[in-house]
Amino acid sequence: MKINYLKAIAYVILIIGGIITILPFLWMLSTSFKTAEQVYVMPPKLIPSNIMFKNYIEVLERIPFTIYFLNSIFVSITLTILTLITSIFSAFAFSKLRFWGRDTIFSIFLATMMVPGEVLIIPNYVTLSHLGWINTHLALIVPWIVSVFAIFLLRQFFLGIPDELYYAAKVDGCSDFMYIWSIMVPLAKPALITIAMLKMIYSWNEFLWPLIVTNTPKMRTLPVGLAVFTTEAGSHYHLLMAAATMIILPMIILYIILQKYIIEGVSRSGLKG
Repeated sequence: MKINYLKAIAYVILIIGGIITILPFLWMLSTSFKTAEQVYVMPPKLIPSNIMFKNYIEVLERIPFTIYFLNSIFVSITLTILTLITSIFSAFAFSKLRFWGRDTIFSIFLATMMVPGEVLIIPNYVTLSHLGWINTHLALIVPWIVSVFAIFLLRQFFLGIPDELYYAAKVDGCSDFMYIWSIMVPLAKPALITIAMLKMIYSWNEFLWPLIVTNTPKMRTLPVGLAVFTTEAGSHYHLLMAAATMIILPMIILYIILQKYIIEGVSRSGLKG
């Protein structure tokens, strides 16, 4: 039996990379069941000697978890839906419509991806302050409903759909709006799921922006709640990891359910362009 050494080496590298990737998550889960003293034991132990389920109960008692959770759900879902809407129409315009300067405008649009997000924090905050939106859901949602990466990914997918299909639909009297929702959107399901998943994860885990634009517990999201477990005296790592585990679990479950669509969406979007 002939052994493919290159394939074997590739599998070994992938396995090692997978272990390195999953190790922080295992350590987070392990720490969430430890006591404060066990966190600092040397040498460190992956499996705690005493499993402390009460860490999760204490997290629920220390922060208004339900309020933070509902805020995160509302902001993430709303932001994802609005991002999908803006991305669909923008990608359609940049892929199927013919207008002056289309490619130049799109190139400039892509260039904005090189601007660090931190640069936009102060201008966005000043603008929202003048609008009176600070400490509202609008401040958490409106500045981020357009994603250049999402538009780029979806445009690449739309370019793979033959133009003849669009022209045939126009001949049959189909409007651009009906063509998008009845033909383009169903065909682009993998790409749309990919965009939705990535946006959901991003908005769910966002910490800095919600911390800046909210100042009351009723408007804050789950990542901001983690700051409660870090004080001037130090961090309560066992509680911090318990809270982090509770926050990240929904996204892990969602990714496991949708992973085949995400892989298909990314691979098919990169076939053309």
